[in-house]
Amino acid sequence: MPRLKLQHKAFFALALLLVALLVLFIGFSRLGLQRGLGPYMAEVELGGMDWLAERLVQHHEQQGHWDALRGRPRVWHDMLRPGGREGRQMPAGSPPPPGPWPPMHGPGPGPDHGPAHPAHPAPPGADRRGPPPPDRPFGGPWARLALVDAQGQLVSGLAPQPGAARRSLRAASGRAIGEIVLSPVQNVQSDLDRAFLAQQMDFVAWTGLSGLALVLLLSAWLTRRWLEPLTAFVDGLRGIAAGRLDTRVTIKGDEELARLAETFNDMAVQLAGMEASRQRWLADVAHELRTPLSTMRAEVEAVQDGVHPMDERVALRLHRQIMRLIRLVSDLRVSLDDPHALGGTSHVPVHPLSLLAEALEGVVPSFEQAGIGLVHASVDQLGARDPAPLVMGDAHRLQQVFSNLLENSLRYTATGGRLEVAAELVHLQGHGMLQLRWDDTAPGVAEQHLPRLFDRLYRVDTSRVREGDGMGGSGLGLAICRAIVQAHGGRIEASASPLGGLRITLWLPLLENPAP
Repeated sequence: MPRLKLQHKAFFALALLLVALLVLFIGFSRLGLQRGLGPYMAEVELGGMDWLAERLVQHHEQQGHWDALRGRPRVWHDMLRPGGREGRQMPAGSPPPPGPWPPMHGPGPGPDHGPAHPAHPAPPGADRRGPPPPDRPFGGPWARLALVDAQGQLVSGLAPQPGAARRSLRAASGRAIGEIVLSPVQNVQSDLDRAFLAQQMDFVAWTGLSGLALVLLLSAWLTRRWLEPLTAFVDGLRGIAAGRLDTRVTIKGDEELARLAETFNDMAVQLAGMEASRQRWLADVAHELRTPLSTMRAEVEAVQDGVHPMDERVALRLHRQIMRLIRLVSDLRVSLDDPHALGGTSHVPVHPLSLLAEALEGVVPSFEQAGIGLVHASVDQLGARDPAPLVMGDAHRLQQVFSNLLENSLRYTATGGRLEVAAELVHLQGHGMLQLRWDDTAPGVAEQHLPRLFDRLYRVDTSRVREGDGMGGSGLGLAICRAIVQAHGGRIEASASPLGGLRITLWLPLLENPAP
């Protein structure tokens, strides 16, 4: 059996929820109609008994109390009759109550004996046959009526039931004298009631089913629109996991999902770039390792074949290549931010400007030969201060940073240009820092390459030929500088130089905080 997709699961879950809600809705609607129909009918019936309210108020005004009705059901029944004893007391011109009227218990005039009360002729349109026959029981709303006094005590009639309709009785002065209470029908069992209830339930059921169908269609559309793109994301992630870094996701329409697809595609592009960088890195490392190894192999094979004797000169060349390999591996470890690679260094107070001046003095012949000017007046001025700025660090590693930065400018500055090295004392976040800047002339570096200049084996122009022993040209020089500066608690950044080339700025925390 095939597994259901997420959108199918969501649709079926919504469908089951909606069906359950529909069943609950129909059930509670039926229960509400059954319970609410009786009280509603009682309210309607009581609303048509103005004549009874007027008669009871008139009775209380004449008697001054309800004692004539209290505990006397025949008097109460007679009160409910249009022509009873109490009915004869109605003022002339008062409209008679609507029929049919509840009969008194006991014999009474039948349909063949003429009108029961000639003094009160039936209104036009009323049943001229008179009140119901005497054998009909006292029922309908009259059997559910009751009268209570102002204190809520039952005067006469049926004791009020829950949900009973009430109508207040007030004297001419506005004082409350009691209430007419009509209890609701307790059981809706007549054919008419059942027919009404069935009609209402049919309406509720068809309405609910129509709403369910509409909501199911809407749910199917929404689940397809919202959840189907997740399938595309899942397929894209599987492609990335399988190594297909050219996988892309295309989603149109919804802004959030389209933005998510764009983010996914950006991630895929970054992963593809990282994979390409990793492959280039491995290729560069292999190239750097192959050169000294090939040289050593040639020397050893020449000795084995008797072309060259194993003398001191051959041993010196082999030793030089071995040291080159050792330095390359060490620089690789440093560029990888390996904490153990710098673990053997000792941090002591050093004069960084003296180390920089020494490095500058050592590259002067190379810069003159390349036709590149070298300016470092601010370094000499600040280094001549007493006391000179001190940092806690390793002199050999700092010397390596300065040499790599000078060599980088020498390699990538056009003939006729110049390099300006500046030094300054600054305060950053309340700490004294030594700021050093390298500004060279064209060619510069495009802005998108600046953040990656300190990545391992990253070169802006891969067509450039590495010179010398390859350490600077291999793309490790700046990565090594960053690792060493960070190990000293400093920071190094690359930006565009106002001279048209590259600016390298580094900050080293001072051992003391002399005023700038």
